[in-house]
Amino acid sequence: MQKETITISPSIMSSDLLNLEKSIRDIEQEGIDTLHVDIIDGAFSPSMPLGIDTVKQLRKITDINFDVHLMTNNNEFFIQEMIDIGVEQISFHLETSVHVDRYINLIRKSGAKVGVALTPSTPLSSLEYILPQVDTVLLMLINPGFATDKNENQVAYAVQKVNDLKKLIEKHGLNTRIEVDGRVSLETIPGLVGAGADILVAGSTSLFIKGRSLAENKVIMEEKMNEGLSQREEVK
Repeated sequence: MQKETITISPSIMSSDLLNLEKSIRDIEQEGIDTLHVDIIDGAFSPSMPLGIDTVKQLRKITDINFDVHLMTNNNEFFIQEMIDIGVEQISFHLETSVHVDRYINLIRKSGAKVGVALTPSTPLSSLEYILPQVDTVLLMLINPGFATDKNENQVAYAVQKVNDLKKLIEKHGLNTRIEVDGRVSLETIPGLVGAGADILVAGSTSLFIKGRSLAENKVIMEEKMNEGLSQREEVK
């Protein structure tokens, strides 16, 4: 059996926004091949950390995989912009989507991977018809766009939701990956990975913890990820 692998997807929002190119070079130096890019329109959530033109410039300087999370109301516009830039995965929120299948088809035809994102309280039943069509389900574990609010804690049912989604994926015999975002910390990583998380959006509570280097934080993250994988093996 092939050993399960967990993807670390560093959040660009947690890097040095005044030195983005250096931040990307530091991430590449650690052998990380994915970058989590949040696109927020200021309406879906009260934040606008990165503009489209910034993402365009970043695409010119690196071949790292762009894992884009759209927190937007006008999804079709932003999907097309990301397709034009040439990103590797686009996740859009079901809560702001009317024409879900159209968006899935747009992304699929571009060659990018398709992701759908759910806010914490959105039930997994909303995936009933579309789960076989997507590559990734991104579960928000805090309210999206509020990461800078230190009082915003990970929802109490985070691990349970990951576990329930994992069971749903297995029930349908799919290979859909589970991405988790929101206070994915050194403390919560073992439980999330143990429950079935495959992609960890790494921010200020894991890869970018202050006082330690990126390399040091990555080593600790990998130890926590292995703890989670061991929990999976025990359950099997």
